[in-house]
Amino acid sequence: MLKRAIDSLAVRVIVLSSLWAVAALVAAGGLISTLYQQTASRGFEDLLIAQLYNIVNSVSANALGRLEGSPDLGDLRYSQPLSGWYWEVVPANAETSGRLSSVSLGASEIQAPPIQLVPFDFNYRRDYLAEGLDGEQVQVVETEVVLDGANHTARFRVMGNASVVTADVRQFNNMIALYLGFVGIGSVLVNAVAILLGLRPLARVRKSLGDVRNGRADRLRGTFPAEIRPLTVEMNALIDNNRRLVERARTQVGNLAHSLKTPIAVMMNEAKAIGGERGQIVADQSEVMRVQVQHYLDRARVAAQSEGAVFRTPVKPALERLVRVIAKLNPQLTIELAPMGEDLVFAGERQDYEEIVGNLLENASKWTRSKVRVTARPAVSGSVSTLVEDDGPGLSQAEIAEALKRGRRLDEARPGSGLGLSIVADTVREYRGSLELSRSELGGLKAEIVLPRALGDEIAS
Repeated sequence: MLKRAIDSLAVRVIVLSSLWAVAALVAAGGLISTLYQQTASRGFEDLLIAQLYNIVNSVSANALGRLEGSPDLGDLRYSQPLSGWYWEVVPANAETSGRLSSVSLGASEIQAPPIQLVPFDFNYRRDYLAEGLDGEQVQVVETEVVLDGANHTARFRVMGNASVVTADVRQFNNMIALYLGFVGIGSVLVNAVAILLGLRPLARVRKSLGDVRNGRADRLRGTFPAEIRPLTVEMNALIDNNRRLVERARTQVGNLAHSLKTPIAVMMNEAKAIGGERGQIVADQSEVMRVQVQHYLDRARVAAQSEGAVFRTPVKPALERLVRVIAKLNPQLTIELAPMGEDLVFAGERQDYEEIVGNLLENASKWTRSKVRVTARPAVSGSVSTLVEDDGPGLSQAEIAEALKRGRRLDEARPGSGLGLSIVADTVREYRGSLELSRSELGGLKAEIVLPRALGDEIAS
């Protein structure tokens, strides 16, 4: 099943295009997530910078150099202990004293790295990550400002909870994953439907070829897209050329049959005129020539037909007709035809089927004691099996191998050319079937032929 799926052009195109769509969506999702994370981090930092300068504008130093002021950032998180949102103003030189901080920070302190490790930038501002009061990570924005002409200098720090950005980015990633997931599933489905619809003309081509193969049409018919139309034109040209070759072969076979028919007839007439033992030898050999020529002509006809249109032969009426003929020729025998279904149809010409089974019936009636049984039934792989059994002496394995050789007769006292079973084997082989000889339940020989079966509108392969 897996190999069959891999061999499917539709599956390959759908899988490859779906993989590309998924990869593109994943890449797009990663890019959008990265851009959003950068934007959120930049917005978070800008917020802290704005709050930092709000505090700077709200703090001053009195005449004694003590820090004073009541910054109001309008954010309740600076009033909640352990919220991760803090601000602090501390002296930056000896002339300044005092300390101001948010309610959320109180008397606690958050360690800052040395200036040598995280120096100030050209705006005399630096930012870094530090550990908060509750173990959380806080983003710190820090600057130093000279408050007045008396060189009173203070260090201002605003701290925001970095988990806010992380949670915001995580929520955004979940939403984008959900949306892109729906888009991806929809894209795969739409892509699959579009590809399957686009490949439907190929299915019509396959059906048309099946109609030609099964004998329901003589060429590809229908309207096909521009991409497939050249293929159908070439296929029709190939079918026409094949038909011309078959007709030429049939004509040559017919010409050969007519060209040989008269010389063989003359030879047989001359043999009768000669008479005696020598005349009989010539007559016998002429008959063998006639049978062999007819056999090879039939084989050529079967080979030509096997490459052309497929014929259909209902098995039951063909066997009924053969049984009636053999029963009239051998009134002393019991010819039994087992019940069978009406749906058994041989995928070949009636003449070939009757020649195959007729040879087997003729051979069975020649060797049986009193009874011949004919059975037809479905076989494996959608074939049709025909069995001809008798209650005669049967054959050993060595005799079976000998009987299938061309012109070999196991009993010279019986009439015949010795070509019956070999003709059957050759004709069955032309139809890619099989012939098996074995011991019958009746005690004699059982000959089973397996031939292709027509199943409804299809031919079993």
